[in-house]
Amino acid sequence: MPNPKRRHSHSRKGKRRGHDGLAVPSFSVCSNCGTPKLPHKACPACGFYRSRQVIKAAED
Repeated sequence: MPNPKRRHSHSRKGKRRGHDGLAVPSFSVCSNCGTPKLPHKACPACGFYRSRQVIKAAED
């Protein structure tokens, strides 16, 4: 079975693993209540999506 002759440098390993980092999720602001929410999702606080109520709000 073939084995590598020389070790891979840190920069070469970093180039190979450059896409492995975690991406920070982007947030948008709810148009109804102003809380941050994930884009293209209903607001978990008030239940609005695109200026209309789509789910019942969580009662506190």
